Amino acid sequence: MSHPAEPTLTVRMERIEQLLARIEQCRDASTVAAARDVVQILLDVHAAGLSRLLEITHDEHPASDALMNAWAADESIRGLLLLHGLHPDDLETRVEQALEDVRPYLHSHGGDVELIELTDSGVRLRMQGSCHGCPSSQATLKSQIERAILEFAPDVGAIELDNIDETSGLAIVPLEIGGIAG
Repeated sequence: MSHPAEPTLTVRMERIEQLLARIEQCRDASTVAAARDVVQILLDVHAAGLSRLLEITHDEHPASDALMNAWAADESIRGLLLLHGLHPDDLETRVEQALEDVRPYLHSHGGDVELIELTDSGVRLRMQGSCHGCPSSQATLKSQIERAILEFAPDVGAIELDNIDETSGLAIVPLEIGGIAG
């Protein structure tokens, strides 16, 4: 159970990135190498433990699929599963889940989104409908789509939104996701 003052996973991940950047700036190459080794060993130990936990759960508990789905739906656990390559769903499934999650919001604004292409470098989506000629609404819709994809599939490298509504004047707009490799 989390406490109200406890930092969110996003805040913690940002802090880790800040600390790693500081380590990379260190002038002593052996210290940088040692710090990298410590981080990698910790990740390897956690990955092995999580992997074994999942194996035992799958082997010993008849409801393990439901339990795995519940873990995959939890923001903190989902992040760990993704980090260690243990998430039960592939990237396309997670992107589709994100789109399903954001569709009610898009529909409430007269819009929708369709997955056009999934590549190693990112996803290409087509926005449909939505507030003709209203750039701020388009920006809000794009922001909601990006938020949903980052929640379900933070390993997406880039998101391209291709609006087929030519009256809005929007074309392909790449949204680079900083610090996340696909």
